[in-house]
Amino acid sequence: MKKYCLTLDLKDDADLIAQYEEQHKAIWPEIRDSITTAGITNMEIYRLGTRLFMIIEADERFNFSKKAAMDAGNAKVQQWENLMWKYQQPIKGALAGEKWVLMDKIFQL
Repeated sequence: MKKYCLTLDLKDDADLIAQYEEQHKAIWPEIRDSITTAGITNMEIYRLGTRLFMIIEADERFNFSKKAAMDAGNAKVQQWENLMWKYQQPIKGALAGEKWVLMDKIFQL
């Protein structure tokens, strides 16, 4: 089992943040399926102000390139991603077109 931590910012708008959280109370079934089919066994998103922090736990089937290819070919995932971009904005230092940015682990007890 591998663990990945990623970050992304939300737009600084209280109404949009509330809508974003509401969308995540009941994600679309196709989105849940695309996550689990890729080998992700657990996904959590936390928020502090506009900063989001995602923890992914995944089995040996998962890799980011494979997931990106699967998502690119899935119209429902693309629809979801376009909707989410209404609420999201790239963090400082993100590459062009990059949303969630993989974080480096710097400590473990």
